[in-house]
Amino acid sequence: MMRKSIFLLSSMLVASLCGAGCSSSQKQASATDETEAVFACTDSVTTECDGVKLTQIRDNAQERLMQLSLFGELPQTLIDSLNIGQGVPASVSVFLLEIDGKRILFDTGMGSADSRLLTNLSAAGVTPADIDYLYLTHFHGDHIGGMMKGDTVVFPKAEVYASRQEYDAWMQMPDEKKMQVAATMEAYKDRLHLVAHGDTLPCGVVALDCAGHTPGHTAYRAGRFLIVGDLVHGAALQMAHPEICAAYDMDPQSAIKQRRYYLDYARQNHLLLAGMHQPAGHAK
Repeated sequence: MMRKSIFLLSSMLVASLCGAGCSSSQKQASATDETEAVFACTDSVTTECDGVKLTQIRDNAQERLMQLSLFGELPQTLIDSLNIGQGVPASVSVFLLEIDGKRILFDTGMGSADSRLLTNLSAAGVTPADIDYLYLTHFHGDHIGGMMKGDTVVFPKAEVYASRQEYDAWMQMPDEKKMQVAATMEAYKDRLHLVAHGDTLPCGVVALDCAGHTPGHTAYRAGRFLIVGDLVHGAALQMAHPEICAAYDMDPQSAIKQRRYYLDYARQNHLLLAGMHQPAGHAK
């Protein structure tokens, strides 16, 4: 049976975090390995830590399974042991951070016709105009697609922050590949801020170098939360085997290095991970 603890807070970490002022309304599962990194939220549920509130907002309307072929050739014994024969559970999610009276949205999902982003934001009591900042992990379409509806910006007041390294790399790509990126960044150009890895952004959020999945892929640390974008595509597989990449990683060797580093960094520092493709939790 797939280990539930990779999706939810381990009992040991729950105790330590609650003692430090963290709470969560999500269900908890016992951990079989106390060194595992853990995920912060599951399916539009909020986790609060030291006065900082993080909510996972799922964008995909249908349940999402990643095809095993996206991870290369996997041994059948591994597939069977992880119970992922039908695919690897995943999602397309964004994260809403509420801190110091401000609202920060990390990424914006696909922006497709059946996108649930705005509906689920509304369910959390938030409108697009309430978003103060957009912090982008990278420029793939399932992360910036929700910034636009046709030719109109969706978030009319948000200041947008993104890695200069990511921006410069995409601007050097062929026109057909960067079309969505170029149009979106142009639409937000008066509110676009390009930053370096290591910079501290508004509300004390730190931009961290996570390049590998894309040239300027960025993770963000906000207190006890670590928003890691596409560090992990298939948690049931890659948490136990960080050396396995999804086909979407542009630089697989760098992606493996970053995945190992940040999973260990989260474990060592008792941080809660927030990954944009972490699955919704159904553990009881």
